Amino acid sequence: MTAFGTTAGGRKVEAFQLSAFGLSATFLNYGAILQDLRLDGLPHSLTIGSDQLSAYEGAMKYHGSIVGPVANRISGAKTNINGKIRRFDNNHVEKHTLHGGRYGVQTRIWQVTQHSTSSLTFTLDLADGDGGFPANRRIVARYQIATGPTLRLTITTETDAPSIANLTNHSYWNLDGTGHMRDHSLQINATTYLPTDDESVVTGEILQVNNTPFDFTRARPLALGEHPLDNTFCVASQRRELKDVLQLKCTTGVAMTVATTEAGVHIYDDRPTYGSIAIEAQGWPDAPNKFDFPSIEITPDAPAVQVTEWRFSR
Repeated sequence: MTAFGTTAGGRKVEAFQLSAFGLSATFLNYGAILQDLRLDGLPHSLTIGSDQLSAYEGAMKYHGSIVGPVANRISGAKTNINGKIRRFDNNHVEKHTLHGGRYGVQTRIWQVTQHSTSSLTFTLDLADGDGGFPANRRIVARYQIATGPTLRLTITTETDAPSIANLTNHSYWNLDGTGHMRDHSLQINATTYLPTDDESVVTGEILQVNNTPFDFTRARPLALGEHPLDNTFCVASQRRELKDVLQLKCTTGVAMTVATTEAGVHIYDDRPTYGSIAIEAQGWPDAPNKFDFPSIEITPDAPAVQVTEWRFSR
């Protein structure tokens, strides 16, 4: 553990290192951020981070963090939970909720409850009504480095009453360190995707990817700028056992395979710079308001357990 900085509100932030199986990672207790990730023998980080805490409180507020308690958009900044309309922060175009609102879990100082050379556990308690979300909830996010090398994240959300939970790591990736994604290819094991309206909110439709710019069923170069990417790909119809869903590869031969239990993978192309892409394994956006989407409800007897792995090769 080392000192990293002090927030604008005067809270001290620490950095924590993991290193095993040829993979090294640095995390911050602010936002449970993955700040740096390196493969042995490569001179650059595979994820986009900053050495300045002020960047994470500003333009990079989602980079590497765990976002939530509900990732992505909630239309109209409200939904019905257990028979009661709940209203949330309208921090997206002043109409919708994005990533849990202005004070989502990405803005919090998480407690470190376990730390070894290969694993790190963050814990965050959310009170009933925090951000408009009901119930007292405990979020436990455990990062592990395993053979492969693999970075594994398990997020468990427990609750004392009915609520909703859909968290994700929001890292931005660039595997060759060039500052642009032009030499990367992408493959996603999804035959359908979720279209959005002009406010980036899902319409409720589930469309086929074939004959569209969203067809990544076979690996192909990222044609960035030709069509914006800010969409969820439907890799499953509900949470399931861990499955490979995506591969990102660059021409230098470095590759990242993503496996997840989640039903969706959201891709954002970091326009206009196209210096990286965000890959967010999560439930489908706006699920509480789209009744045929996979549920993100949690109860005391049914917590959410979300697992994602990033597997690296050269």
